[in-house]
Amino acid sequence: MDDDISPNHSYRLAALDQDFILSDSMRGVRFQLEYAKPEEELRRWRIRSTLVVFGSARVRENGPGRQPFIYEQARAFGRLASQRGGALDVSEGGYRDNVIATGGGPGVMEAANRGAYEVAAPSIGFNISLPHEQVPNPYTTPQLTFRFHYFAMRKMHLAMRANALVVFPGGFGTLDELFEILNLQITGKAPPVAIVLFDTAYWRSVVNFQMLIDEGMVSAREVALIRFADTAEDIWTQLVEGGLKLPTR
Repeated sequence: MDDDISPNHSYRLAALDQDFILSDSMRGVRFQLEYAKPEEELRRWRIRSTLVVFGSARVRENGPGRQPFIYEQARAFGRLASQRGGALDVSEGGYRDNVIATGGGPGVMEAANRGAYEVAAPSIGFNISLPHEQVPNPYTTPQLTFRFHYFAMRKMHLAMRANALVVFPGGFGTLDELFEILNLQITGKAPPVAIVLFDTAYWRSVVNFQMLIDEGMVSAREVALIRFADTAEDIWTQLVEGGLKLPTR
C-alpha cells in the first residue's frame, strides 16, 4: 500500500484547491470573493463615492455620425467631474468622492475614464468576463481595474457607491443598467441619486416615456427622476441641481 496520500484531491487545502473553489457548491463563496476583493481595494484608495458613467462600447472617437461628439462629451465630462467632484483630492475625513466609475470597456466608458486620466484623477473600471473577452481600456487606474465573472456582483459594485448615474447613448447593456438603477430608486432599495441621460433627442426617441405614463405603467413622478443634458457642462449642471453630493472643503 502506498502511504503517500498527498496527491489525492481530498488532501489539498481547500483554499488552494481550484477544482473545489470552482465547483457548483462553492458558487456562494465565489460571489463573496467577487464582493470582497474590489471592496478591499476601493477602501484602500479611500473612495467613498462614485459617478457612474454608462454608454455604448461601440462608440468610437473617429466613428460615423454623432459618435465623435458623444465620445468627446463623455471625455470632457470625465475631466470636469474629476476636477470638481472631489476625486483629485482626499477630502476632509480622508475620502475621495465622485470618482468616475465605468464598465471598463471601450467606447463611452473609455472616453469617461480617459477624461479622468487626463487630469491625473483616479478612475474605476468594473470589467466583466465575456465569451468574446472584454479587454480593459488603457485609461482606468491599474489598481482600480477589476474583473468580474458575475454580472450581478459587478452591478452591485457599480451601484453601491454611486452618487449619480450618467447615461450616454447605448444599446441593450446600457438600457439594462439604466433601468436596473431606476428600479432600485423607485422601489426604495437604494438611496436617491441624480440620473442624467445625455443626448435628449436620442433618449426620447428610444424610450417613449410619455407613453409609459399615458398607459399607466409608470407615474409622472417616477419619470421625473430622470434629467436630460446635451453637453458635458450641462450634465454637471443637472447633477448639481439634482442634488449631487459634493465634498466640503
